[in-house]
Amino acid sequence: MKNLEKAVAKICAEYGNDRTRMMDIVRAVQVKFGGVDNEAIDLIAARTGTHRVEVESVVSFYAFLSQKPKGHVVIRLCNDVVDQMKGVQDVAKTLSTKLGIGFGETSSDGWFSLEWAPCIGMCDQAPAALVNDLMVTNLTTEKAAELIRALKANPNPGQLTAKFGLGEGNNAHELVQSSVQNNIKKTGEVLLGDVPAEAGLKKALQKSPEEVIAEVEASKLRGRGGAGFSTGLKWKFTRGAQGQDKYVLCNADEGEPGTFKDRVLLTERADLLFEGMTIGGYAIGAATGILYLRGEYNYLRPFLEDVLQKRRDARLLGADILGKAGFNFDIRIQMGAGAYICGEETSLISSCEGLRGDPKNRPPFPPQQGYLRKPTSVNNVETFCCVSRILDKGAAWFAAIGSGKSTGTKLLSISGDCKVPGVYEYPFGVKIRDLLQDVGAENTQALLIGGPSGQFIGAESFDKTICYDDLATGGAVVIFNKDRDMIHIAHQYMEFFVEESCGYCTPCRTGNVLIEKCLRKILDGQGEPEDIAYLQQLGNTVKKGSRCGLGQTSPNPALTTIKNFRAAYEAVLKPARDGMQPTFDLKAAVSDAEELAGRQSVSH
Repeated sequence: MKNLEKAVAKICAEYGNDRTRMMDIVRAVQVKFGGVDNEAIDLIAARTGTHRVEVESVVSFYAFLSQKPKGHVVIRLCNDVVDQMKGVQDVAKTLSTKLGIGFGETSSDGWFSLEWAPCIGMCDQAPAALVNDLMVTNLTTEKAAELIRALKANPNPGQLTAKFGLGEGNNAHELVQSSVQNNIKKTGEVLLGDVPAEAGLKKALQKSPEEVIAEVEASKLRGRGGAGFSTGLKWKFTRGAQGQDKYVLCNADEGEPGTFKDRVLLTERADLLFEGMTIGGYAIGAATGILYLRGEYNYLRPFLEDVLQKRRDARLLGADILGKAGFNFDIRIQMGAGAYICGEETSLISSCEGLRGDPKNRPPFPPQQGYLRKPTSVNNVETFCCVSRILDKGAAWFAAIGSGKSTGTKLLSISGDCKVPGVYEYPFGVKIRDLLQDVGAENTQALLIGGPSGQFIGAESFDKTICYDDLATGGAVVIFNKDRDMIHIAHQYMEFFVEESCGYCTPCRTGNVLIEKCLRKILDGQGEPEDIAYLQQLGNTVKKGSRCGLGQTSPNPALTTIKNFRAAYEAVLKPARDGMQPTFDLKAAVSDAEELAGRQSVSH
């Protein structure tokens, strides 16, 4: 108890005993002790001047946190749909067998824990796993066995990089040391081509804040996170809101299954990102920026912290930036801890405030009352990178790229059934048919545009284009060939939403479970024609009744497969016999009990 009390006191003091830094505090305690137990929760609550329940609610909410100690080495194997397609179940069996434990268990000696994880941002190199903070990609059964042998001989994940090699670019940086590959397959003129350092910031500081906002607005830049709201308009609202203190938040919680393009920007365009955040701070009148980095990308944190420090040393952050008197702005990194819901901007704000990642009611909107109830602009990684380029090259240059109301380029994370998965930079307006050719996709049945919260499309849509007025996406494109069962895929994504719902509102908490159960019923051969109408009605009710973006989009896997792949449903639905289709299999339900009792059911 003495050691725990001393350690907790030190950790809390490092964060000023500030309740709003609860995420940092509990993460640090978790790292040191393997968990945040009841005694630690009490000590943290006392030090930060808050209630015990507030600390416990944070620990219990995030997947990477636990009151029960985890093993010294935690292996989190990704079970995303793409990983399932690439054979993750065989990898899982190998890991479980070699460790002698099941998923969700810790070895008796306390050294190893084995867990499933939703998408960890590695769909282009699946199956993948997190070993503590180290990414291990392109797993096979042989590689998984080798992984466990190496860890049992030396339970230090850092030694694995020598065995599995380093990725290219900054993945090989001394502060990253990761085997992750960038997989940049197509570069464009905005983000992944040649980018001059600080050109945008220097030109921005020659303008007034209002002129900077006008330039961004004239470029017609829309948020790259998926919603597509005007960036310039958001900044104008934030600057014009009442209150001296304003904040710039960058959403780097890239949790949408199938998305990994922000991972590449964080790795290879960190300076461009921080430059864009600094321009945002100047434009709206903020002194503080926060990069909310998903827990799965913690392996990049030392590198990103180093980039920030070098920017401070070069007077690109801090007081009187680049000699601009009175312009004081700095950026800190806020780590997440494994919660998909924190990709929603108000949930992200809650997490930054040291709370559960619960969505907030709107209005008020973040530009009015956001972080700490102060005016806040939340933009994502790609958006801030675009801002830097717009201030350098001009609004007219940016607006001339793309199509119609969708200006500039878009980074796409492309994975699934294709020969060349990776990150592609296209001008808005690229046709799906051209995209499929570029990535080497053959025999394609469907694409998932925008992740499971987006939409499934079929061959009749392959002449459509990626843009806000046709097929909008935050960046994820997952390809499925004609061998894939679309109902099964929709069911897998619904399982994901059931798990990731924060549970706050009834339509999302209950409705998603009912959708998942109905899909399961259909897959089990018990589906009726009436189930299609039931799923449609239920899905629309969930969308209309949920208060945040998760519930407003979570039924889409069911709704869009019904819309565009209805034949797949009709092929397996069975008409009711005598008006009644059995939905309960009594024999299956009692089989376990019969086996335990040593009995066999008798068929009549």
